[in-house]
Amino acid sequence: MTGSGEWRGWRAATQAALYGTGGATEGFYRRPEGPAGHFRTSVHASPLFAGAVARLLCRVDEALGRPESLDFVDMAAGRGELVAAVLAALPAGVRSRTRACAVEIADRPEGLTHRIEWLREPPRAVTGLLFANEWLDNVPVEVAEVDSAGVARLVLVREDGTERLGDPVSGAEADWLARWWPSGGEEGLRAEIGLPRDLAWASAVACVGRGLAVAVDYAHTADARPPYGTLTGFRDGRETAPVPDGSCDITAHVALDACARAGAEAAALTHAPHTLPGSSARPATGTRLLTQRAALHALGLTGARPPLALASTDPAAYVRALVSAGAAGELTAPGGLGDFGWLVQPVGIPNPLVVRPGPDAAADPETHPAPPEAG
Repeated sequence: MTGSGEWRGWRAATQAALYGTGGATEGFYRRPEGPAGHFRTSVHASPLFAGAVARLLCRVDEALGRPESLDFVDMAAGRGELVAAVLAALPAGVRSRTRACAVEIADRPEGLTHRIEWLREPPRAVTGLLFANEWLDNVPVEVAEVDSAGVARLVLVREDGTERLGDPVSGAEADWLARWWPSGGEEGLRAEIGLPRDLAWASAVACVGRGLAVAVDYAHTADARPPYGTLTGFRDGRETAPVPDGSCDITAHVALDACARAGAEAAALTHAPHTLPGSSARPATGTRLLTQRAALHALGLTGARPPLALASTDPAAYVRALVSAGAAGELTAPGGLGDFGWLVQPVGIPNPLVVRPGPDAAADPETHPAPPEAG
């Protein structure tokens, strides 16, 4: 780690704090306890999440015509919790054909089944499902703030978290702000410049030869950007100030609509978009933006309480069903995990995640396109 007196943009500071090596303090994501030691994701909340992802992989398998080898790629795999649980939840006939890959910068954890490949980068020409749960929010980005003259400037930070304004935002970063997160010129307004996340997601989607790419994350879209940004930290299960010294996670919500556009363009380089069945309208990429609540409902996870009559006929089954409903309820809860964004992008296949129309699907970028200045 560098000395506390050096001023850097938030992107470089976050990169060192989360992933750095060789300094006095190891990067946060290289610590032996892993992310689960500091915060709880959907993966850690309940095995029902992995079961739903396994069902999605089975749908992708069907859409691909049950290939001889089916890939499941877990991006930012932590300590392999999701990929191991998905493998265990698959039907035997699908599991025997599945090549499971965990993509993570940390070292391979001890005890992980040999069936799971441990990689630093996703494999090329994936045939199957590439799944990124809470990856993009940890791709470091620059932070911009509007000064007293109405100019968006880069925010510089020291290792102790002290900030000051730097140079005006320029070049591709200024273009990104103008397109996806225009400030309006009011002093003090902030934005996280999501260009590195767009590029990271496009690169991941480009690894999918045929199949589905899914990103799940804290998210916002052009119609509801947070005026002061979302940069924050997490340590020991609690939200804290984002101090880039390696002591805490540093995260910011993701402009998933911008990532969606970048991913769709990457997919279109190798596969022509599908035409919606029964429609003469423009071709559709199949890309969908929806809430986790809608996605998990579509995968059969509703959180519905078991019928009370079951308590009389089979009390043990009733208790198990009640516990399962509670866990499903947490994963789909409004105001909590259920509000996570799911970016679902098929490559060379129709979208296998069919969601019934409703308020949770209202962020669909094909039926609710971004305004011209944002798209």
